[in-house]
Amino acid sequence: MARTEALLANLNAVFDSARPAAVALSGGVDSMTLAFVAHLQLGADVTMFHAASAAVPVSATERVRGYAARHRWDLRVIDAGEFADERYLANPSNRCFFCKSNLYGALSSLSEAQLFSGTNTDDLSDWRPGLKAAEARNVRHPFVEAGMSKADVRAMAAAHGLYDLAELPSAPCLSSRIETALRIDPQILRAVDRAETLIRDELSPETVRCRVRQAGVVVELDEPTLSRLSDNGRVELARKISEAFGVPRLIHFQAYRRGSAFLREQSA
Repeated sequence: MARTEALLANLNAVFDSARPAAVALSGGVDSMTLAFVAHLQLGADVTMFHAASAAVPVSATERVRGYAARHRWDLRVIDAGEFADERYLANPSNRCFFCKSNLYGALSSLSEAQLFSGTNTDDLSDWRPGLKAAEARNVRHPFVEAGMSKADVRAMAAAHGLYDLAELPSAPCLSSRIETALRIDPQILRAVDRAETLIRDELSPETVRCRVRQAGVVVELDEPTLSRLSDNGRVELARKISEAFGVPRLIHFQAYRRGSAFLREQSA
């Protein structure tokens, strides 16, 4: 608790140095926790922005709207315009750069406030082209400035009684499920969201990723969940996942490995 209190003091110093501020909300634990503590410190001096699109799970947008209503945030839901950008739709390995460029460009046109992202120190060691886009738009990362890791963010959420956020699984945007160079298609992204929602409802996995590849759909599950799935269970679940896509799909199941999508891109 002492560490969390010290980190909160660091965060508040960052917030006070950037009035007014705007938080880019994805709906995940990082940006939601950032929005909560920023609002506690800044009140009316902070605005929350959420870009709703086919790449964002429906549950994430619902979470953002729910928190905003309960905690009286100034929330603006926008279209960042990435689906009008052919560079993004082409789905290159640095797709995230074009996504974030559109997002931060849209936010900069709507607000002159200092933009904040929910990036934490763990993210700095990952392949994240979006950080280059943030740098180009002078976006600040309060958790990084405060020296906070993902575990620190979860601990801060729990310290404020936000247990739903503290235990929320990590969930990169849905476009990350599409194999590099396969075109980003809003209908496919919505199908991925439906499939992952179905799997969560039926199996309550710790982790699920429904990846669309040239050869078919690969459903990655944490090993304990995968081991509980019988052969008949796999057949029936594969049928339901195929239905979620609206057309027959070859469905494979395998164990989830952090960074597996990135490693696949690098070996291609």
